[in-house]
Parts: sequence; structure tokens; C-alpha cells
Amino acid sequence: MHYGKWLDFSSRRWGLGVMLLTLHFWVVYDFGSHWTTVFTLVHYGAFLIWQPIWRGEQHLGWVSAILFVMGGGVLLLLQGWWLCTFWLAGLIGLLGGRVFSVHARYERVAHLVAVGYLLTLLLLWVEPHLLNLTDNVKDAQWIVQYLLPGVPLVLMFVRAQRVQAPAASIDFFYSLLLFLLTVILVMGSFIIATVTREDYAFVLMRVTFVIAAVLVALSWLWNPRAGFSGLGELFSRYLMSVGMPFEQWLQRIAMLAETTVSSSQFLHAAMQEIAQLPWVSGGVWQAETASGNFGVSSPYKASFSYHGLRLTLFARSVLSPALTLHIKLLTQLLGEFHVAKMREEQMRHQAYLRAVHETGARLTHDIKNLLQSLNTLCSAVEHASNTDHQQLVALIQRQLPQLAQRLRNTLDKLQAPQPEPSSSMNAITWWNQLRQRYRDAGITFTADKISAGSELPADLFDTVADNLLQNALEKRRTQLDLKISVALKTGDYFGLTVEDDGTPIPDEVAEKLFKVPLTSVSGLGIGLYQAARQAQQHGYRLELASNRRGAVRFELKKHEPTAQDATTSQP
Repeated sequence: MHYGKWLDFSSRRWGLGVMLLTLHFWVVYDFGSHWTTVFTLVHYGAFLIWQPIWRGEQHLGWVSAILFVMGGGVLLLLQGWWLCTFWLAGLIGLLGGRVFSVHARYERVAHLVAVGYLLTLLLLWVEPHLLNLTDNVKDAQWIVQYLLPGVPLVLMFVRAQRVQAPAASIDFFYSLLLFLLTVILVMGSFIIATVTREDYAFVLMRVTFVIAAVLVALSWLWNPRAGFSGLGELFSRYLMSVGMPFEQWLQRIAMLAETTVSSSQFLHAAMQEIAQLPWVSGGVWQAETASGNFGVSSPYKASFSYHGLRLTLFARSVLSPALTLHIKLLTQLLGEFHVAKMREEQMRHQAYLRAVHETGARLTHDIKNLLQSLNTLCSAVEHASNTDHQQLVALIQRQLPQLAQRLRNTLDKLQAPQPEPSSSMNAITWWNQLRQRYRDAGITFTADKISAGSELPADLFDTVADNLLQNALEKRRTQLDLKISVALKTGDYFGLTVEDDGTPIPDEVAEKLFKVPLTSVSGLGIGLYQAARQAQQHGYRLELASNRRGAVRFELKKHEPTAQDATTSQP
């Protein structure tokens, strides 16, 4: 027969069983005799082996050893039923506090059985001896003498499910709550039985029901459904506000995050706020962008690190666990705000670099267009004959001032790469200058009637016209009979149309046109993307209105918000 299938010889289970069994011999058999001292020492030793207060793998220092020896001395010197009562209440709190942190089912059941054993021993044996009412529960005391010893034996030998899990920790609040409830149960029944001289079983039942009713009421008040927050939220708010008004401090930190410019300024201001806390005597902090210290140091400190922020705070007194948790949360909040400020600085830097890049790319195309105009002018000079001298001079007189002015504007934009309002120009003057620049390019120019004194954004129209016309002229190199026409539309707003009768733009290129920069050696690259962005900034739209053979038409027109745009813009 395989006994190993049902038996468990692990030290943890044996420690609990031996502790309860020696406790039974200490309390039940020959209490007050010399054997009591022996069983007390044995039980205390078994408790230290099992105890969840001190882990066995940790080194035992002199202070801890002295405290443990003093605890054993107290058990020996103050032996009595009152000591047994409080000792059992403490064990119930320790075992009950571990029930809520144990994940394995068999471990949880074992701790519940142990708590039931201790509570039975306390109510059916210890408290009747306190009240000198052993005769009233004489019929039930045989359970303590003959049946209860089997509980530690079962816990020692019954096999449990083996799982790889960390040792359970003690929940302080649950342990304290169980200890207080046990003390209230014992003291309440003791006082009522002493004063009223009623039957012990009746008194115990009445106190139990009263405690149960109070617990039910508290559980409802903890999370009520009557429209108010309840004790749970108030208690959580109190724990989160240990040592300082947490909401006010968080509000000040959030305001600092909005008002400060750089991450280093935010950290200096935040540390000044921390220095004003009543329990803080000093601190040392270090981050990627800044470091510093404030106040004076003390023996009580807590150090945390989060998101590159290392913070050490010195306190005026010993830091409680709740306050230590509070400092950890404080460090995490500061780390999150610090990272947000660093990201904000990086975004500003990237936005500036992007503005420089986009401005440089747009001005590069402007300079490219100017260079092509100069090349056209140089070609005219090279091929001119002596008879065309006057016409050549007139052409140079018309073109050079315009090219010089456009080059000067381009250099001004390059020196100040930030968006500026477009300069306006008389529409008739601009149209005449455009016709003169491309006078010998074989381009057809048509325009609606232009009102005297009307103006248009010259920078935008120059950029769009030059990019579209240069792309069309580049296209003519492969399609020699290509016809190019330019039309200026008038009305409420000016518009520009550039059309040719060549082959259409490929669909895969047309889908991405104006949306992303395209890599192309023959035009239609980043120039039209930058022109479309510039048009959008001025309230215009550049689009491919027609893309079919014999009619490839680009249009620059005023962007008028549609009903869909108005709907999506509403909050």
C-alpha cells in the first residue's frame, strides 16, 4: 500500500501540526503543573519554527534573538487563563490573516481548519475556565479532550496539492480585524456572563449574533447602494492621504507640469513642493536632465527609482509601511510627469526640425525653379544673334529683376524657417510676370477678366505655378508634341489651372499625390507635396482634377468647407 499518496511530510505542514498539538497539551492537560512549563517551551519552539513573522532563510540578529527569548520568558512568567486567551486570539489573527493571501485551495482549507480548532479550544475550554463555568459545558468538553487532538494530526499527515507558489504573507488588516473580533467575542461574553449570571451557551450565542449583525451592517456601509460613497472610499482616501493632503499636492504638481517649460525646471519646482511636507527633512534626487538635494539628512530614509528618476527622501521619524507606499506612489507620479515633460521637449525639438526640413525642401524647389529660369535665360543669350540684341536686352531687363526679387524672398525664408503670412501682389502684375517668365516655353495662357486692384497670395501661386509648369516641361521632353495651357480663374477667389494633353499619371502615383513625398527623378515628387501643404496653410486646395489621356489637369482653388467638414469639426 502506497502511504505516500495520502501522507505529507513537508516541514511547513509539520510545523503547523506540531505547534497546534503542543498547544493542546499545554492548555488542556495538567494546566498549572510542571508539565505545563515543558509544553509551553516546546510549543513556543514549534511556534518559532512555523511562525510567519520571521522567515527561516533570514539571518537572526542579536536584537531579534533577544526579543524571542523575552517572549518565551513572558509566556513562562505570566502563565494563566488570560494569557492563554490572548495567545489564542493572536494565533487566530495570524492564521486568519494568511487565509486571504494563500492561493492554493488545500493550504487555505488547512488554515481555516486550524482557525476553527483554535476558536473551539478558546470557547469550549479556555473561556469556561475563566468564568469558572466548566460544569455548564461539561458535556461539550469531551470534544476538546478527545476529538480536537485529531485536528493537528490530520494537518500533519494529510497530503496537500503541491504547487510552485511563494510563501503566503500576512495581511495586517485582516489579522488585526480577526484578533479584535476574537477579543471582543471573549470579553463580551465574559462581561455579560459575569454581570447577568446567565447560561454561558446563551450568552455566547447572543454575543455571536450581535457581532454578526454589526459585521453585516459594516459590510453594507463599506460599499452601499444608497447613493453615497461609503466607508470603503473614505478609508481608501485616508490611506492615500497619509502624511499630507494628497489631492492638493497632486493638483500643485499638475499645475507645475503645465506652467514649467523644461523637465529640469519641473523637477526643481516639484522638489520645492516636497520639501514643504511636514514629515520630510531632506532629500536627494537625480535624473537624466538635472540633479540636486534639499534639506538635511536623517537616519530614516526611503529610496525609489522610476523612469530614470532616483529619489531619496529623509524623514523626521520612522517611516510606516503606509507612508513608504505613499512615497513610492509619489515617485512614480513624479517620474511620469518628468517623462511627459521630456517627451514634450523632444516633440518641440522635432517640430522645429520638421519645420526647418519642410521649409528647406520647399525653398529647394523654389531655387530649382529659379535655376531653371536662369538656364532658360542663359540659353537665350547663347543662341542670340547680333540682330536680336535689342530683344535680348529687353528680355534680360524683364527677367533679371523678377529673378533677383524671388531669390531675395527665398533667402529671407531660409534665414527664418517659420510659417509667415503670404505676401499679396496685384493679380494683373503677377499674371503678366508669369507670362513673361514662360514667354518662350510654348505655353498657352488664358485668364478671366481681372478686376483692377485685386490681389492674390503671390508666394503660393508662384510655388504652385512653377512646380506644375516645370513638371509639365519635363514631361514634354519625352512627349514632344505636348500642349500645355495655364488658366487664371477669377470670381470670389482666384484659382489656377495647369493642363496638358499627354499621358495620364499612373494610378499608384495619383493615389499618393499631395499626401506623401514621392521619389521621382522626373518630377511629381516632394515639390507637389510641399505645394499642397502650403496651399492648405493658406486656405486653398491643390488637386488633380482630371487624369485621363489628353486631359491631365491640376487645379488650385479656394478650399470651401463642406457639410461633412462642419459635422466632423463639431465637438
